[in-house]
Amino acid sequence: QVQLVESGGGLVQAGDSLRLSCVASGRPVDSYTMGWFRQTPGKEREFVAGITWNGGRTIYADAVKGRFTISRDNTKSMVYLQMNSLNPEDTAVYYCALSWKWQVQVPIVSNEYDYWGQGTQVTVSS
Repeated sequence: QVQLVESGGGLVQAGDSLRLSCVASGRPVDSYTMGWFRQTPGKEREFVAGITWNGGRTIYADAVKGRFTISRDNTKSMVYLQMNSLNPEDTAVYYCALSWKWQVQVPIVSNEYDYWGQGTQVTVSS
């Protein structure tokens, strides 16, 4: 069993930056793909960014490409999401996720991920 806990969310103004963190515990996760998703009320959970086991490949949703950066530190079982140039459309609950099935690929659909954190709220005011 794996537990994922996100932190770093908050209320910011448009143009500001935030850094989300996700720590994994319970089992080693350094061999598996991890990702960030986000969700707003009434909408499906959407892919934001993903990273392979060693950070060798990263994938981003078009909406965040060039503004967000995903990274990981396997020595600390941590995954990060650096978010720059935030805008109100980025307002959502952000979730960290782990996929047991993938190591060198980054799936962009939520059902390919097996463990999820509880989410952290990001609110961007205009």
